[in-house]
Amino acid sequence: MSGKLGRPLAAASTFVSLALSSVPVLAQGVDDLGTYGVQRGRQSESPQEAAFELRVGRYVPDVDDSVDGSPFQDTFGSSNRYFMGAEIDWQLLRIPHFGTLAPGIGWGYTKFSAKAVFADESGPSASKTRLNIMPMYLVAVGRADFLMRDFRIPLVPYAKLGVGYAMWWSSDGKRSAEYEGEKGRGSSYGLTYALGGMFLLDVLDPDDAVSADGLIGINNSYVFAEWFRPQLDGFGSNKVLNVGSSSWVIGLALEI
Repeated sequence: MSGKLGRPLAAASTFVSLALSSVPVLAQGVDDLGTYGVQRGRQSESPQEAAFELRVGRYVPDVDDSVDGSPFQDTFGSSNRYFMGAEIDWQLLRIPHFGTLAPGIGWGYTKFSAKAVFADESGPSASKTRLNIMPMYLVAVGRADFLMRDFRIPLVPYAKLGVGYAMWWSSDGKRSAEYEGEKGRGSSYGLTYALGGMFLLDVLDPDDAVSADGLIGINNSYVFAEWFRPQLDGFGSNKVLNVGSSSWVIGLALEI
């Protein structure tokens, strides 16, 4: 997992580093009009209003937990699959010596493909069968950044809790899958929750971090790891296909 997930995270981290390094560092000085530039260590932060995340992680749906047998594993196998997504949180409330509380909305996408099996189960055919899942969620997010602000420890633990909704659809070859007149598509819903921690990247280059805040409003940048649980089982309903998952997610986050 670390090899496959490390490459996209390394590429994204390089992009952020290059973007920050391209921002000119302001020097402090005095001319005929007075002081100019950034007064490092004492400059006020720009207003912090939101957090944005780019996310990637393992996603193997719990389809076989909601039906008889193991049709998902029989069709697509047991190898790891991954999803990519994004999330934005509006940090509406700051609690001194704790952190922020925010409503957040997220989106992701993943797909699975394999050789379609003949109806008489005589073996795989030449055509492919596919399953696409698009999970979305609305959560309350608590980020405890007091360690960073009060004690200069560059770690921010956080938690998320809310509801999720996913659209899913399957195809057989180039057509939508169909079984006994039923189209192979639908939606699922349920709880969504997560626990994670972020590492503050600003400590690696404080000067560029100050410049990025002053010029383009990036308060903080992070890498994070998160246990993510979209429990999309219809709140326990046997009429909903469970396309939820439980896995680790990594990514990059910006507070702006």
